[in-house]
Amino acid sequence: MSPTGLSRAFIDVRPLRTSPVFRRLVIGRTVSTLGGFMTMVTVMYQVWDMTHSTAWTGALGVAQAVPMVGVSLFAGAWADRTDRRRMYLTGTVGAAVCSALLAVQGFTGHVHVVVVLVLVAVQTSFAALGAPAAGVFVPRLLPKDQVAAGLALQQVTGQAMMLVGPAVAGVVLGWWGIGVCYLLDTLTFGLSFYGAYGLPALPPDGEKSRPGVHGVLDGLRFLTGHRAVRGALLTDLAATFLSFPVSLFPLVNAERFGDDPRTLGLFLSALAVGGVTATALSGPVTRFGRPGLVMLCGAGVWGAALVLFGLSTSPWLGLGLLVVAGAGDSASVLARSTIVRIHTPDALLGRVTAAEVIVGQAGPNLGNVRGGLLAGWTSGTVSLITGGLMCLAAVGAVAATTPELREESPRPVTP
Repeated sequence: MSPTGLSRAFIDVRPLRTSPVFRRLVIGRTVSTLGGFMTMVTVMYQVWDMTHSTAWTGALGVAQAVPMVGVSLFAGAWADRTDRRRMYLTGTVGAAVCSALLAVQGFTGHVHVVVVLVLVAVQTSFAALGAPAAGVFVPRLLPKDQVAAGLALQQVTGQAMMLVGPAVAGVVLGWWGIGVCYLLDTLTFGLSFYGAYGLPALPPDGEKSRPGVHGVLDGLRFLTGHRAVRGALLTDLAATFLSFPVSLFPLVNAERFGDDPRTLGLFLSALAVGGVTATALSGPVTRFGRPGLVMLCGAGVWGAALVLFGLSTSPWLGLGLLVVAGAGDSASVLARSTIVRIHTPDALLGRVTAAEVIVGQAGPNLGNVRGGLLAGWTSGTVSLITGGLMCLAAVGAVAATTPELREESPRPVTP
């Protein structure tokens, strides 16, 4: 392969070269994401250390999921009525204040666990406020032919921090304690604020959203009426709600791999390694020009790899299949984000991004519940295999009923 061909195989970095504003934004959000994963691990550790109760650690998931879903719906409508830059900065400042308060209680150590959960819920609400606004940045800052590359850069940096953040948190917790972990997260918000502060004003391009519930309903009508966007979100639900495997890993490990804790720890790492690798080598994918086909194929690879993982008896083969599954999922998510941003008018993009965030958050959580319940009635292997098969069937149905996703090049809509 020629040097030019080899370079085109790697992630497309043109957005970093051509847009200083986008470059600052990516750097700031990458550092802040690192801090976010550190706080995620620290909160889990602190709640367990305070209570030694799985009920309280489960309540932590509720404190994160409920605000994310509830706030995102109305935040999306607000993002389509106001300056998205200012809205994102508001969310960033609010989340930083919550992180600082978590640091204070971490150093003092004299609060009830409910206080920690309330701070987490408020911080998640601010994150949900900023997420729909952030969803419009890439298509507004980059030319159309670089949108997929910009999304890939955001995705690969986020995945890399998902690998690094928990490890850094473990080291900091062991050496300096929970207060320092929260404080470091607070400091990372400074770079995130700096990256977004240099953005131009980004008001909606087109008719502003109606206030309140009416604006939310307008966004839902677009989602249900636009076949390509609807198909993209349904494909994501097929890969998460029908087949998300994480809750099954301990049971499958016990059933098939001798309950070896070293194997269990590698399962999640294998998914992340596959995702990072696929995104790092996403140059041909982002230049391919057919994100619908990439999304369908990626989701199909995810489902098929999970079926084969459920059938495998070799730990090393199983880990290899999880790497493949993570790669397929990463390609599918990148293509889905591209479809949503290319097909959605800017005046509706805040609301559609909010729906995308909700699907991305709720789908895996509900998928873990589905997988766990089915495994309780049958076995981990059966739940894993049937989930993968249902994913393949659902993706096939979306492909058969949504020809727009198979078009050679996406046709954006106009407001």
